[in-house]
Amino acid sequence: MKKIIAVTTLTVIASLGLVASQAHAAAAPCEEMLKNMRAAKTTAKLSDADMAKVNDLEAKAIERCNADDDTRSDKFLADAMKIMGK
Repeated sequence: MKKIIAVTTLTVIASLGLVASQAHAAAAPCEEMLKNMRAAKTTAKLSDADMAKVNDLEAKAIERCNADDDTRSDKFLADAMKIMGK
């Protein structure tokens, strides 16, 4: 019985480590995409209205990225890149 508990405990601990590492790894893509969008923004020639849209999308992307919602963050950043023609 003690062996079963020990094996189960080790399995749970290993599973938690895998989930934690996957969650940490998932945060990197929105960070990378944000970096790329900011680089594109520095050279973009945009009207004031388009720059306001890009800045709004960037703020929304940062909020979602900080909440580990990479999918929505990446969507906002992709929309910003479209406005910039990238």
